[in-house]
Amino acid sequence: MSATTTLTDRLQGRATVEDLVIVPLFSVAAALILGALIMLATGVDPGTIGRSFLALLRGSVGSLHAVSETLTAAAPLVLAGLGLALGFRAGLFNIGAEGQVVMGGLAAVVAGFSLTGTPAIIALPASLLAGALAGALYASIAGWLRAATGAHEVISTIMLNLISYRLLDYLLRTPFIQKEGRDDPISKSVPDAAELPRLLSFIDPNLRVHAGIFVVLLMVALAYWVLFRSKIGFEFRAAGENPVAARFAGMNASLTIILAMGFAGALAGLAGANQVLGVLDRATPGFSAGIGFDAIAVALLGRSHPVGVLFAGLLFGALEAGGRQMQVDAGVSIDLIGIIQALIIVFIAAPLLVRALFPIGFERRKPGGPAP
Repeated sequence: MSATTTLTDRLQGRATVEDLVIVPLFSVAAALILGALIMLATGVDPGTIGRSFLALLRGSVGSLHAVSETLTAAAPLVLAGLGLALGFRAGLFNIGAEGQVVMGGLAAVVAGFSLTGTPAIIALPASLLAGALAGALYASIAGWLRAATGAHEVISTIMLNLISYRLLDYLLRTPFIQKEGRDDPISKSVPDAAELPRLLSFIDPNLRVHAGIFVVLLMVALAYWVLFRSKIGFEFRAAGENPVAARFAGMNASLTIILAMGFAGALAGLAGANQVLGVLDRATPGFSAGIGFDAIAVALLGRSHPVGVLFAGLLFGALEAGGRQMQVDAGVSIDLIGIIQALIIVFIAAPLLVRALFPIGFERRKPGGPAP
């Protein structure tokens, strides 16, 4: 191996570490600092700011209950974030995870209560599978429109998100799905056999962390294998890096688009199933709670890498769990957490700004050297 090759590999490795690790870390730090400045600007005294950040830490990892809440909040975010990351890798800006979460969650609930009386070994996997299939089919609509008509997936997925809300409202009022004796849009409950079992209920019944966390770890491993160890994953990444070159190499671009959207939708649908089978046990009009939109930030912060998405999802889960504690202990609005999450996205989208703010964390380039 020549010295030039060695030097090039070293620079590429350093650039990868900076891109995957240092930029997200500094983005979070910058967002927290700006969040503190915003609190100062709105009249919050420094002592309260200090207590709020301590409450954020305590509410996210400060106790077994806090860790349970962090993992419970992170699980659907990681699943939906994996789906979005896979789409990003394939060059598709799929922002329809919210609609896919809604359709996946609804399908999982319908499958769950339809299988009342069946053992858990059938009811639970079938309900999860129904959620994944519903999400995959719903996302494939946007994939097919892109492949067959050229309709941009950003527009079609936005419209599909809106359609999913109205479809959910309508279906929740149909006699087959609506809970008996209720006039409001709420589904029948999922039987215990179809629910994701809680893992720590033998310690405290209020600990909500459930077996969905194992589904998350399995899907992270599967997404990594698909993206970096399988032929279809190579085609996804090749199409994302250079669709023209991929087409000239003999890859079927239309099929790649539809499959990528289908995989992404299956993961988002699984996120919806995870939420209704592990936490809510039913579907209501707002059960998705914006998981699909928050997952966009998770995928971006994780740099569209499965492992990165896992850690980003844990961070956002911690922010959500800790944010509630901030509100209780320091009286700081939970909206501040939303501001911090938005700032993280801004900094992630502007890595050059992060490099300018934190020059000591990045390797200096010589004029005329490789671009960062």
